[in-house]
Amino acid sequence: MIDVAKVTNVIQEAGVAMSGNNKVLTDLLTVSEIASMMRVSKMTVYRLVQSGVLQGIRFGRSYRVPKAAVDHYLKSINPDY
Repeated sequence: MIDVAKVTNVIQEAGVAMSGNNKVLTDLLTVSEIASMMRVSKMTVYRLVQSGVLQGIRFGRSYRVPKAAVDHYLKSINPDY
C-alpha cells in the first residue's frame, strides 16, 4: 500500500510543484534514469536512496525519485552543477 502522506512529504521536501487537487507529479525518475544521468551503477543509486542521502519514494518493488531531489544532491556535492 502506498502511503500518500509520505509521497506528498518527500515530493514537497524535494521542491517539486504540485498542482491543485490533481497533485500532478511530474519529473519522477527511475533508478535506471538516475544512474544513466549520473553515470554510475544502479546499485549506487539504490544505496543513495536507501541511506537517505537521496530522497526517494518506494512504489511496490521499485523506487521513484523527484528530479528536484537529484538536482539538489548533485548541487550539494558539486556547487558548479
